[in-house]
Amino acid sequence: MSMSAFHMAFRIDEIESTRQFYGELLQCSQGRESATWIDFDFFGNQISAHLGARPDWKLETMVDDTAVPLNHFGAVISWSEWERLHQRLQVAGVPFILEPQVRFVGMPGEQATFFVSDPSGNALEFKAYRHEDAVFKR
Repeated sequence: MSMSAFHMAFRIDEIESTRQFYGELLQCSQGRESATWIDFDFFGNQISAHLGARPDWKLETMVDDTAVPLNHFGAVISWSEWERLHQRLQVAGVPFILEPQVRFVGMPGEQATFFVSDPSGNALEFKAYRHEDAVFKR
């Protein structure tokens, strides 16, 4: 199945910590930038981080009886890549919003998942499906 890349723009507090988090820690290639924004190749997708005011609200939703940030983005990666990223973030001392776990065990959507925040407080979820062909299965 061929999928199109998505583009997403989001708010950040400042450029340099964003460059370090996405570029160095997550190992995303950097694209164009200006004084007020910076682009990255986020697992084959284009993200644009723009300077802006931080909102004073936080929304959560329930997934499998666990509260998770409602506003978040992330990547679906292979199980082995998920394990490597989990280790890299843990070694770097990045706190987890939601600790690494496997949910929906034994179901078509069985997945490993964790949530972290970037330096500007944006929530990111990284997940891997036990069976990669089950991403859109019901």
